[in-house]
Amino acid sequence: MIGYPNAKKVPLKDSTVSTANRGMTLERDLNDTNEFYLATDRAVIHKKPTPIQVVHVDYPDRTAAKITEAYYRTPSTTDYNGVYKGRAIDFEAKEIKSKTSFPFQCIHEHQIEHLKRVIRHGAIAFVIVRFTSRNETFLVPADRLISAYDKRERASVSYTWFTENGKRIPEGYSPRLDYLRCVDELIKEETK
Repeated sequence: MIGYPNAKKVPLKDSTVSTANRGMTLERDLNDTNEFYLATDRAVIHKKPTPIQVVHVDYPDRTAAKITEAYYRTPSTTDYNGVYKGRAIDFEAKEIKSKTSFPFQCIHEHQIEHLKRVIRHGAIAFVIVRFTSRNETFLVPADRLISAYDKRERASVSYTWFTENGKRIPEGYSPRLDYLRCVDELIKEETK
């Protein structure tokens, strides 16, 4: 039962249903987390907009313009970038339904090349992957995923590979996905 302030009691339909993600997508979770980091002055990280070229707009009303035709101008690089502890930070976020593996077709060659470039220039670079069917989200250093991508012994990397090469991101209320905790661990590993 859920008790509301008006004393109305509402029974729970199924207590076995997980509410871990509460219907939120990875992008929404990351955006909420980044807003928290910005508000607490922990980091400045933003989602990069996808560049589009507008071809046609309908104006049914002066205040209701609607884009009806557009195309991507250039392939995007990665989803997020910013600054943390005086260093550039750059990462891609992917959400997959598979319980067993991450297909390499989910990440594009130009994104891999971009990650290689930012690493060469000293950025903290990684990929965040959410296995939605497992309610688990991992942060993997970009160099490890790039290495697996370049070898491509298979068409994917296994869930087990993520548990061995990545860091499980803790979920909470605020921040929703505290991925900077994992980034701090990466920075410590770099300095050893």
